[in-house]
Amino acid sequence: MAEADRATAQSWFAEHALLPQGHARDVLFDVAGGRFTAVTPNASQAGAERLPGIALPGFANVHSHAFQRALRGRTHDSGGTFWSWRERMYAVAERLTPDSYLELARATYAEMALTGVTAVGEFHYLHHAPGGVPYADPNAMGEALLQAAREAGIRIALLDACYLAGGLTGSGHTPLEGVQLRFGDGDVEGWAGRFARLAGSDTAVIGAALHSVRAVPAASIRAATAAAAGVPLHVHLSEQPAENDVCRAFYGCSPAALLQNEGALSPLTTAVHATHVSQDDVALLGDTSAQACLCPTTERDLADGIGPALQLHEAGVRLSLGSDQHAIIDLLEEARSLEMDERLGSGRRGRFAPRELLAALTRHEALGFPEAGRLAVGERADLVAVRLDSARTAGSDPAQVLFSATAADVDTVLVDGRLIVKEGRHRLGDIGRALQAAVEPLWR
Repeated sequence: MAEADRATAQSWFAEHALLPQGHARDVLFDVAGGRFTAVTPNASQAGAERLPGIALPGFANVHSHAFQRALRGRTHDSGGTFWSWRERMYAVAERLTPDSYLELARATYAEMALTGVTAVGEFHYLHHAPGGVPYADPNAMGEALLQAAREAGIRIALLDACYLAGGLTGSGHTPLEGVQLRFGDGDVEGWAGRFARLAGSDTAVIGAALHSVRAVPAASIRAATAAAAGVPLHVHLSEQPAENDVCRAFYGCSPAALLQNEGALSPLTTAVHATHVSQDDVALLGDTSAQACLCPTTERDLADGIGPALQLHEAGVRLSLGSDQHAIIDLLEEARSLEMDERLGSGRRGRFAPRELLAALTRHEALGFPEAGRLAVGERADLVAVRLDSARTAGSDPAQVLFSATAADVDTVLVDGRLIVKEGRHRLGDIGRALQAAVEPLWR
C-alpha cells in the first residue's frame, strides 16, 4: 500500500463499536497515516463519515491456501475422506502458473476483504513449475501471492513452507512424487536459500512454515526453524489421526513432542488445526507459549473432527482462526463455530465469551502484525462495519453480534486507513465474476 494512500487524515463515526474495554456507543475514529489517532466514545458525529451498524476490528485470516478456493463446490459428489479430497486438490495444484495463481489469489483475497478480513496468513507450498523445476525467479509463485494481496488491498504474511518429503510411514519418510515435486526444494538448505530471497514490507510479513512432520523429517526441523528465527513459524499439527499414528510408529512420540524435541515450539509458533492433539500435547503447547489456529469450517468440511479449542485456551494457548481451503470464507462463522462446536461436545452453552471469540477473530499477532486487531489509538486503522439492520442481525444486541452476523452483513472495510470495501462492494469491482474467470479454466 503506497504511503501516499495512507496519509490522508479522516474521521469515521459509528453508533456502536466493540472497543478493547467492550461495547461502546457513538464512537468517533480519527485516522491519519494509516493509524488510529483518536478513538472517542460518546462523541458527536460532527463532520465525520457515518458507518452503518457496529464497528469491529479488522479480522485476521491466519490460515489460507489461496489456490484451494478453486475446489469450492466441486468435491462433494463422491464422499471419501481428507485423503481422497487431497487428490482433487493436487489436480488443481498441478495446473497453476504464476499468472493464473495471481488471478485466483487476487480474487480470493478480495473475497476475504468483502467478509472483513484485513490480513491473511498464506501457508504457501506451491513453489515451483511442474516436475519441481524452479522458475527463472525461484519465488515467482510467492511473489504472485504478495502482488495479489497488494492489489486486493489486504496485508499478508507469506508463510513460505519447507516441504521435503512426500509422506511418513512407520518405516520412514517417502520421497516427493507427482505434483509434490512442485512443493520441494531438494533439502532444507535449498529451502532456506530460496526463503532468504523473499522481501517483506510494511504490509507484507515474510514468515515460514513447516508443512507438517510428515513432510519435514526430524533431521531438518531444527535447521528450518533456525532459518526462520525471529519470524512467525506455522505448522500443520495433528490434523489427522493417521499423522499421529505414523509419527509415534517411526519417531516414538507425538507430532507436538517431535516439534518440541527439535526446538520448533515457541511463542512465534502457530500450530494449525491441532484437531487430534492429546492432553500432554495441549500442555506442551501451553508450556511453550505457542499459538493454535483452528479452521472449523474446513475441519467439518473434510470430516477431520472437532479440535479441543477450550482445552487449548484454558492451557494458555492463544487461539486464532483461518478459512484454510475456503469451503466458505466467513470468519464470523469460524469464530462462532469455536463456541458451537464446544456446545456440541459438552452439552453446555457459553464456553467462550463474545470477547474471547473476538480476540481469536482478530489475532493479527500470529501473522507478525502485533499492532493490529484493536480499535485503539496507535493501532493500524483496520475497521469492519457490520450492519445491524439485515434479516440476520435485526434485533440483535450489538454486543452479541458475533452470534448473529455473517459475512453478508459486512458493509465497510478499512485496511490501514484505506477504504477497501464500501456498501458491500470491493474497490476492484465484481469479485464473483473475477472468481469465476479464475476458477473455471482450472477445471477444463
